[in-house]
Amino acid sequence: MGALSGNDRNPDHSCPAVRLQISFPDPKPRFRREIHAPVSHLRFGLFSGTGSGLFSGTGRVEGVASPAKMGNCFGTRFSFSNLSNGATKCFGLFEKGEEKVGFENADRENVVDVSDDSSVEEVEVYDSTKTRNDRPSQLDLDMEYYEKCLQGLWLSRPQKKDGQVRKDRFDECFVPLTDEEEALVASALSNSNREKVVVSHENSNIDISGKKLQCLRPHKWLNDEVINLYLYLLKEREEREPQKFLKCHFFNTFFYKKLISGIDGYNFQAVRRWTTQRKLGYHLLDCEKIFVPIHQVGHWCLAIISKKDKKFEYLDSLKGFDSQVMSALSRYYVDEVKDKTGNDIDVSSWEQVCVTHLPEQENGFDCGMFMIKYMDFYSRDIGLCFNQSDMPYFRRRTAKEILKLRAE
Repeated sequence: MGALSGNDRNPDHSCPAVRLQISFPDPKPRFRREIHAPVSHLRFGLFSGTGSGLFSGTGRVEGVASPAKMGNCFGTRFSFSNLSNGATKCFGLFEKGEEKVGFENADRENVVDVSDDSSVEEVEVYDSTKTRNDRPSQLDLDMEYYEKCLQGLWLSRPQKKDGQVRKDRFDECFVPLTDEEEALVASALSNSNREKVVVSHENSNIDISGKKLQCLRPHKWLNDEVINLYLYLLKEREEREPQKFLKCHFFNTFFYKKLISGIDGYNFQAVRRWTTQRKLGYHLLDCEKIFVPIHQVGHWCLAIISKKDKKFEYLDSLKGFDSQVMSALSRYYVDEVKDKTGNDIDVSSWEQVCVTHLPEQENGFDCGMFMIKYMDFYSRDIGLCFNQSDMPYFRRRTAKEILKLRAE
């Protein structure tokens, strides 16, 4: 800097006490700090010590609150006047935007505060750690970049539309049997295997002989063993692929007979233990649909308790309806909820529906096949898109699934 003139030394002169020469010097190396004793380095360039300033020992900034009182120094704002005075004593320069303001060592004592009306009232202390945090910041950016790349790849994968998914599920219901499967079914239904046990299901403890399986021949009525084993297979299918099928419960063909075995046509205690979690492995009340096979004097029908839709539904391939079935099941559901949860439920507002828009049988022997296919399609959450002409295929397919102990 230049020397001060005589007028500048006069206290009464209107000019400032210090003439500042502003320049834009080349970048200078960082201030070299000399350490004369072992110290503990803390984060953000602070030193350990007993002082209350920014730095302990020599050269600490006076009048600034200690880090312990300030908390995180990055988020704390300091008074500009205190900070500038401390910076002047310690370093001899401070930053103001892109400008560098320098002082001669001999003139430091003559410096007066000229920033009362400065536009910079407060500063955030973070520049000193900027380069120290460059690497973590870059890592964060890299992680965010790769996460977005993975997200983009996931979103750009081919996705099936709802219509295509439903078409695929529909096609699965009509997959033709292979030549080997046709031969397997024909052999099992032949008279040569009539007295043999052709398949045993361990979980249900059901054995199917050739004679019992022959109910799947054309023009035959289905028996209890074949129906109940097929319902077990439907439940096992759901457990294999829970994301693909509705959560359902399939009562066997003896449930409704037990339920109405009381003197007044109702006996909850007879079926109370049928639905314990220990027995089922799941909560009955968590199921979206509860299927109840109904046998009406030589004719199979189906009742459904639909928790999600709050409905009691009755499906008859001959378009019949039985209000007593609806009353018994509504009473049963109330008792079941009370017994398993202790809660009282009001089902008086639930609909009791006789489903009329459904596939109908055109003969006197396919009612059992219609009933089990109602359950099959409903558990897939698709419409009842079949008719009487599909029954011969469904009979052979059901025989194949029973022989392989796997519903598809």
